Amino acid sequence: MIDPATHIGAVHLTIGDLNRSIRFYEAHLGFTLHRRGDRTAWLGAGGPDLLVLTECEKAPRVRGTTGLYHFAILVPSRGHLARALRRLVETGTVMQGAADHGVSEALYLADADGNGIEVYRDRPRAEWPFVGGRLQMGADPIDFDDLLSAPDEGSGGLARGTVIGHVHLHVSRLDEAHRFYVDVLGFELMQRYGPSALFVSAGGYHHHVGVNTWAGVGAPPPPPGAIGLRHFDVVLPTEAAVADVRARAQAAGIPIQDTSGAFLVHDPAKNAIRLVAAG
Repeated sequence: MIDPATHIGAVHLTIGDLNRSIRFYEAHLGFTLHRRGDRTAWLGAGGPDLLVLTECEKAPRVRGTTGLYHFAILVPSRGHLARALRRLVETGTVMQGAADHGVSEALYLADADGNGIEVYRDRPRAEWPFVGGRLQMGADPIDFDDLLSAPDEGSGGLARGTVIGHVHLHVSRLDEAHRFYVDVLGFELMQRYGPSALFVSAGGYHHHVGVNTWAGVGAPPPPPGAIGLRHFDVVLPTEAAVADVRARAQAAGIPIQDTSGAFLVHDPAKNAIRLVAAG
């Protein structure tokens, strides 16, 4: 089992125009630009980096492949979610949907390159819906009037307590993804959504990683360098916890790439995950 204090760190994306993407994430979502180079920018909420954008002007945009479905920005409270909604309305952002999942309330959109984004707030764990001891996440409509009546919290950009709550991926086959994320990495299966999606987590969270076959069973990986996910970070509390996952990956015969005190692996659908110790 993966360490219960495990959480998601930064999400690394390939985008087509760095200046355009920085403007989008600052204006529409309230990100702060932490630093930038010629082709890469690091953004967040003033604390750890949450999003790393790397520009490739000729990167192809593809559909019907594995890769990112969305990454999810977890804000600290319902008031902060109300503020995010107001910002999206004020900036004329096209929304792709919204849902009350029982465990959370979520807003959905995409960036200028079509990368999927969720902005959400969690309900207290005591309010999460369980049936027969199993978590039951739904997809009910959000009461926008009630959400907008929540007291506005904070000012300016994203609250300092904002994190990447989870990542949701397109995969080729659900059974392969289950073996990789549960049997090898050690996440706990929290919910299976019919034959096409499942949600796994550490420490009893509703999900840190979601996977689905909505791009098609057997979907191929995107071509190298395509717009979308480069990799995402899974942050474990200690180097020993990282070593435990590494040992399971080695025992399973999964290729490992060392990266500055961390290691990178690919799931069977070629989605890349970097496992790193906190601190």
